[in-house]
Amino acid sequence: MAKITTFKDYDRVSPTQKPSGKVLPNIVTARDGVPIKYPNCEGLGVRIVHPANPNAPAQNMGLIMFYIPPHVIFEPSSHHTEECYVILRGQGTMTLAGDEVEVKAGMFVHLPPWCEHGIENTGDETLEVLICTSPPNP
Repeated sequence: MAKITTFKDYDRVSPTQKPSGKVLPNIVTARDGVPIKYPNCEGLGVRIVHPANPNAPAQNMGLIMFYIPPHVIFEPSSHHTEECYVILRGQGTMTLAGDEVEVKAGMFVHLPPWCEHGIENTGDETLEVLICTSPPNP
């Protein structure tokens, strides 16, 4: 079993000054997002929390819902952003640094910058993946 660690709070020194007024959250759904089509892939992404979405204009992160139909492949590639893929529904095969890894709902895949990755829906239902990027993809 993993050792439980104690949250230590953020440093009191911040790169940005705290506003004097109330800071309001952005509460959105996938319907409030901005659709995106990836090259050479029949899946569809929705930028939910992202600089491109006026409903939740994040500055330093991106949250994208990626919907991959059965038997569709998102070819492997790599880039300078750090990412985490959270498999929410379905199953598939991810190509990770040249190796194939089976993934299914409940799995988290952390991708350091420049880690080659791709995904294929090998199941019979739409594969739903939450992708977190930092910094946000263009």
